[in-house]
Amino acid sequence: MKFIYIYDKQDTILNIIKIGEEMRVVIIGSGAAGLTTASTIRKYNKEMDIIVITKEKHIAYSPCAIPYVICNEIPSFEDIVMHTPEEYKKDRNINVITESEVLDIDSKNNKIIYKDKGNNKIGLTYDYLVLATGGSPFVPPIEGADLEGVFKLRTIEDGMKIKEYAENSKSAIVAGAGAIGLETAYALKKLGLDVIVVEMAPQILPRALDIDMAKIVMKYLEDAGIKFILEKPLGKIVGDEDGKVSGAVIDGDLYNCDMVIMATGVRPNTELAKKAGCEIGRWAIKVNEKMQTSIPNIYAVGDCVEVVDLITKQITLSPFGTTAVRQGKVAGKNIVGIDAKFNPVLNAMVSKIGDIEIAGTGMSELGAHQNRLDVIVGRARALTRARYYPGGKLIDIKLICDMNKNIVGCQIVGGERVAERVDAMSIAIAKNMTCDELANMEFCYAPPVSMVIDPLALAAENACDKFKKMEKNE
Repeated sequence: MKFIYIYDKQDTILNIIKIGEEMRVVIIGSGAAGLTTASTIRKYNKEMDIIVITKEKHIAYSPCAIPYVICNEIPSFEDIVMHTPEEYKKDRNINVITESEVLDIDSKNNKIIYKDKGNNKIGLTYDYLVLATGGSPFVPPIEGADLEGVFKLRTIEDGMKIKEYAENSKSAIVAGAGAIGLETAYALKKLGLDVIVVEMAPQILPRALDIDMAKIVMKYLEDAGIKFILEKPLGKIVGDEDGKVSGAVIDGDLYNCDMVIMATGVRPNTELAKKAGCEIGRWAIKVNEKMQTSIPNIYAVGDCVEVVDLITKQITLSPFGTTAVRQGKVAGKNIVGIDAKFNPVLNAMVSKIGDIEIAGTGMSELGAHQNRLDVIVGRARALTRARYYPGGKLIDIKLICDMNKNIVGCQIVGGERVAERVDAMSIAIAKNMTCDELANMEFCYAPPVSMVIDPLALAAENACDKFKKMEKNE
């Protein structure tokens, strides 16, 4: 028997409602991980009671799409919302409770307490609980971070506020040169603002690219009019007499601006997992390959969990939508009794900023050195189409190979057709392909879409030549 508990303002139970006998799963969070878990459960089990509880008003959208709405490449924020709570209820019999916050978890009694949008406290019992609590933007404790005109970027509401504020702004500073930071910087530049990006690392995209590949991207963005300040932290944000942003101090120098975007990273939300008594690892919630936490009937998925790196076998994070979806499918299947396992990750990523595409998978050259792994690098610069066919774009490829010639990483920057090549390299790395094997792989060819020798093969040949030279010198 399942129960609903109704509380008064003094947390006294006013009423206990007994409901059906069917199994119930409660999912906390309506991002890709949570909703995929819900949809997967419903796909294989038509009777289970599924309840999703989320703080957000909008659900079923990709935060990655927000910068493209800001700069009007996507016409409106409504366009990136794929489904409404009403559609989930009507089409899949999944109850999505929005604008509500889970306050506590009593894992011994399989019960959660949440506050709904009317500020009422309600308790629910569950058979299975899924923590899809995601991550929260990390804002460094700097002076002026609470001024009007300082923004985070995580939700649709954040994007709406940024877009509206930008309409009456002339300049912006973006703190953080990861993918979201750069996409937002470009979006604001496209709206006509003067934009400065400040990054503590000596390069942009420090988690995705090596510095040599990052320089290609930075050159493109500089040519587009974006300014960069590297190896410097954002010191403080200053405001005018009305409490609005008027500038920012970087390395002792004051830079005037009307708005500041804090794209300084995301931290996993683990507070509810701790309240439930789930084991927390080094970075986030600890789960097994079935996405179970240390409490067997509590699962965790998405940005709030730790994963295993395929190359290093070390614990890491994987804050990507593709990871969230795969984890949701694994958790959902296991909850309904279908055996499924989540594999170690390569953290394949891709981004498109203006006319340039950026992607990477596996280990970087810097990451290899940090892990005391000797590597050989293969490179290629080529065109995406036959050289005589109009519209071909330059593409730069970097392959990282260990001393057994196994490919362990790949980075690509180019004008088109980057994503599918990085996907191919993710498969190659997962299957322990060597540079010799890649150089001799069969690739398709037609002048409008490819070169007769694929740039991946050219990069692999370059790595093979370096191995042969090294062997000859020995």
